[in-house]
Amino acid sequence: MIARASTTRRNFLAGGACLCCLPGARRAFAAPGPFATAEIAEGIHIRRGLDEDATQDNDDAIANIGFIIGRDAVLVTDPGGSLADGENLRATIKRMTDLPIKYVVMSHVHPDHIFGAGAFRRDEPVYVGHIRLAEALRQRGDYYSSALAKVLGPKSVGAPVAPNMEVREKAEIDLGDRIIEATAHPTAHTMTDLSLLDKKTGVLLPADLVFVGRVPSLDGSLQGWLKELAKLKQIGALRIVPGHGPVSVEWPAGAASIELYLAILERETRQAIANGIDIEAAISTVAQSERGKWKLFDDYNGRNVTEAYKELEWQ
Repeated sequence: MIARASTTRRNFLAGGACLCCLPGARRAFAAPGPFATAEIAEGIHIRRGLDEDATQDNDDAIANIGFIIGRDAVLVTDPGGSLADGENLRATIKRMTDLPIKYVVMSHVHPDHIFGAGAFRRDEPVYVGHIRLAEALRQRGDYYSSALAKVLGPKSVGAPVAPNMEVREKAEIDLGDRIIEATAHPTAHTMTDLSLLDKKTGVLLPADLVFVGRVPSLDGSLQGWLKELAKLKQIGALRIVPGHGPVSVEWPAGAASIELYLAILERETRQAIANGIDIEAAISTVAQSERGKWKLFDDYNGRNVTEAYKELEWQ
């Protein structure tokens, strides 16, 4: 079902976006103000995103976002998919604690995770992002803003916000009684992936490096993504917060489905290339065995095959 003023996923994917949602939950997400979160570990509060395209009714509230409360301050872990989504997240935080919102982490360039950043300007936080995020926003920000405005309306979108703390490799963020380690990853899901590890609880927040239940979207490097997943599995975290799917899953068991999908995508794309199958034909055949296992498969798999084909055909 497509709500009024909605957009197709392919339109956003043409610019590298990642957008999704759940029809039955639209009205809850449309209402302004605080929303429900789950405390998945001490002080870590997560809102489950919807598994559907962005629509005027859902404010692009489609990614798993949330916040971490420390002794002295709050860290936002992805500020949401629109200015409206970010305002609702901020209201949720303010309802729960009077501590200052000191850090806003933006996990990667896709608008469903970071276009709510403007809602936190009044808090004067440190905006944290990958070393490549600012350049990616310069290249894509205007496109994302205009495309999303056609769906949500200009007042709901908000402008992209560049990081003023850039992570080149690793950085530590001190919230008082807990240290959050930020890691900037080589090209994987995107060129701008940033993950967080809460040293206090051992919870890993890899954002869209991990999808659960909703088909992954490839906007970086297939081989790089598989390498980064292998590295994440060595961290020793017991639970993670995926960028899309349940608010938390066991780790590393939670990597099994995405690793299988990406491995099949790589293997069957290589085979198609070796067999002389052109890219258009490959789109309709590669990874089709995974079709019944993922939400929004038909919206993303074709582009994933296209990106994988371009990456692998000259190897």
